[in-house]
Amino acid sequence: MNPSFPRALWPASARQGFSEAAWIVVTGLLAPISVILLLAGTVVGLALAPVFLGFLILVGVLRGARGFGGMHRRLAGRLLGLPLPPPGPVELKPGLWNWLVARLGDRMAWRSVAYLLLRLPLGLIMLFSSGALGLFGLAAFTYPITWFVQTEHFHRLPVFAIQSGGWAGSLVWCAGGAAVLTGWPAFVHVFAWADRLLLRALVVDPKLRERVRFLEETRATALDDAAEQLRRIERDLHDGAQAQLVAMAMKLGLAKEELAGDDIDLDQVRALVDAAHGNAKQALVELRDLARGIHPAALDKGLHVALSTLASSAGFSATVAVELSRRPPPSLETIVYFSAAELMTNASKHGAGRCAVLVNEREEALRLTVIDHGAGGAEIVPGGGLAGIADRLRPADGELTVSSPRGGPTVVTAVLPLPR
Repeated sequence: MNPSFPRALWPASARQGFSEAAWIVVTGLLAPISVILLLAGTVVGLALAPVFLGFLILVGVLRGARGFGGMHRRLAGRLLGLPLPPPGPVELKPGLWNWLVARLGDRMAWRSVAYLLLRLPLGLIMLFSSGALGLFGLAAFTYPITWFVQTEHFHRLPVFAIQSGGWAGSLVWCAGGAAVLTGWPAFVHVFAWADRLLLRALVVDPKLRERVRFLEETRATALDDAAEQLRRIERDLHDGAQAQLVAMAMKLGLAKEELAGDDIDLDQVRALVDAAHGNAKQALVELRDLARGIHPAALDKGLHVALSTLASSAGFSATVAVELSRRPPPSLETIVYFSAAELMTNASKHGAGRCAVLVNEREEALRLTVIDHGAGGAEIVPGGGLAGIADRLRPADGELTVSSPRGGPTVVTAVLPLPR
């Protein structure tokens, strides 16, 4: 079954059922009005096109289509619980001709026109079929009362051919009407679900849909990465600093017991204190390394200092060049730093013992380039180190490209858009 099909054919609440019914009624009446107005404007605009005034009327028609599409979008948010992002503004360039071309070529206005034209027959079908079904259910359900108050010559309703020769037979119609009214909300719910699909397909800009999908994916990636980082911190604390502190406490406890006795072995106490001191220093080292893995202190002084410090402790030849006109936001600096650290680690393994790191600013984007002279053949594969760097960049709309021909050199470039 299509995963987008509603999990339940029944509205989640009575309020949702009433809202969906209101949507079918309101849009069922709004669609004919909007289409009639747009068609009338189009006819007038085409008739007056030779005198240029018609083009202005056609522009007004398209703007009206945008407006009607916006009305449906807002109604969908209120009645269907479907928040849809508004379309972006039309990009206008100087000049009357450019303005006219941009207005007449407005893709979102044309998508709204397509939606309204499709919505007209579908809306009428939804309105009349759901309305007829609801009225039939109501008439059949109340037929015993109608039968009772009518004279003997009028035991047949003028609509839906509801009739019965006796009052007991009217109860059968009543039971059928109750069944129809019970299933009517599900009938309306399926119609509303189909309308949701049509709205997403035509009223929302495809670029916005793709953007929302991308943000959902990057949000999931960021949450997974944050959870993994928390697990790593917990593991490092448990296996590292915590273990050292426990050992220190045990040795100090033994030393305290030794000092409390009558026969004090100073050499034993000194050895225990020395060992506890060593545990304390090791715990400090591991805590410092852990803090550096969360946010390197050198980053407080900027990328150049942080990357130069990283290169000096890399254990191989690494040159760093940072050319920036302004300091990037701290979040981007952190991403660039850890990406550079991972790329330098890769270069130390496969880069013939040397690499170059360049950070610059080009076309409103922060670019990190790491070049090594290894054997080449590097590529982004799922689960690999480069894929992990690409995942690190995605939440900030960053991209990773790799050029690594056989024989080298390998050039890895990370591009992160800078906020304006």
